[in-house]
Amino acid sequence: MSVTGIAAAAVVVGTVGIFVGLFLGVAGIRFQVKTDEKEEAVLAALPGNNCGGCGYAGCSGLAAAIAKGEAAVNACPVGGEPVSKKIASIMGVEAGNTQRMTAYVACQGTCDKAGTDYQYTGAQDCRLMSFVPGGGAKSCKNGCLGYGTCVSVCPFDAIHVVDGVAVVDREACKACGKCVEICPRHLISLIPYQAKFAAACQSADKGPVTMKACSAGCIGCGLCVKACPSQAVTVQNFHAVIDQEKCTGCGACAEKCPKKAIVKL
Repeated sequence: MSVTGIAAAAVVVGTVGIFVGLFLGVAGIRFQVKTDEKEEAVLAALPGNNCGGCGYAGCSGLAAAIAKGEAAVNACPVGGEPVSKKIASIMGVEAGNTQRMTAYVACQGTCDKAGTDYQYTGAQDCRLMSFVPGGGAKSCKNGCLGYGTCVSVCPFDAIHVVDGVAVVDREACKACGKCVEICPRHLISLIPYQAKFAAACQSADKGPVTMKACSAGCIGCGLCVKACPSQAVTVQNFHAVIDQEKCTGCGACAEKCPKKAIVKL
């Protein structure tokens, strides 16, 4: 190829490069997505865990919703009150009261208390137990299966299986709700961090059946209901339920419970 041909090719390539560069520059300006300064500030204030506990697709989704006024400034369960105050300041509104919550597992069916129907060997996943005979090896068909599916989804290492039952570390828990969502037996719920007592069994069986399956199960006798001075305890579906908004933490229900199925936190 001659020198003239090489020079011509270089000119063509250079011209095309300049044209493409100019085109991309203009397109970038023309189609630039404008960012909301408040949204960026809110996103910077969020903890960045992207746990989804707020109900949105990560922190960016929540930041966008807060900036648009579609979500409350205290919607982040992980950040708690400190983060909600920062976001409230950014949005120019009042933060409001933020109650700290924590996950709680309503079961005491440890290996020495809950009976077993057979020895199970297989996948260690609570969700798969619906395909296993009897719904799992434990005699109680309402209690914690103990295979740690909740442990696998916790982004804060706040829940572990101890002696066959999932136990929450209240200090480490950020109340993101992932364990609540994944538990196939719906034994995990979010309760106020300040709660003093909680019902530790959700057996839906009558007393005699529950006693055969687990020595720590609630038999639905109703003594706790009679003992509570604030009407915070009821028996629903054969087990005690505590209304934490009414509970004063007096402990009368726990004291009267013959099976110790109401525990101090």
